[in-house]
Amino acid sequence: MMTSLKKRSLSDELADRLREKIQKGTYGPGDRLPTEPELMSLFEVSRSTVREAMRVLANSGWVKVQQGLGTFVESNNVSGEPLGQRLKRGEEEDLEEVRSLLEYRIVEKAAVHRTDADIRHMRECLRLRQVHAQKGETAACIEIDLEFHSRLAAASGNPVLADLYQALAIRLKKSFQDRFKNVESFEKTQRLHEELLENIVLRNAEKATELLNLIVRS
Repeated sequence: MMTSLKKRSLSDELADRLREKIQKGTYGPGDRLPTEPELMSLFEVSRSTVREAMRVLANSGWVKVQQGLGTFVESNNVSGEPLGQRLKRGEEEDLEEVRSLLEYRIVEKAAVHRTDADIRHMRECLRLRQVHAQKGETAACIEIDLEFHSRLAAASGNPVLADLYQALAIRLKKSFQDRFKNVESFEKTQRLHEELLENIVLRNAEKATELLNLIVRS
């Protein structure tokens, strides 16, 4: 039966479909994947799309390309998958749990390690957040909200935490775009964000984390 793909990010979509088949055992470690022409026919995509999907899978350790022999499944374990790719497949509930845990630790450390420059950057983010909300600019609100929290992560003084949040923020952006169709939520949580920042300034980690919990649940 023909399995056509949606006309968006075709190579990523194809890579995701094949990865799912590997995880489900349709193709196990050592198995040879269908040939390029077979994949082109099965998914109704071009040769370049198939090759790009194979490149994605090979770079993340799922398959190995053997010249003249074909493409073989290397692993069915997600441990070899880049974090960004794994987050793309995450369920909303799981992502929110990770977000809550990660930001809780970020806020604790930011309250200790933030610098004057960090505070200036975050104040400017919140100023722009309010401006965009007042203008009804939902997309801009999403961008600047994520920028604020990324700045907060950087203020933690832990570059690994900051990198983890940056990876998560890419996935959160898509989630926010699906969830927020207007600026109402950004207007409602503006004051909470401002209070959060003020407690970061005061180095009051306990109060800051309480406010974070309110923001995440909003």
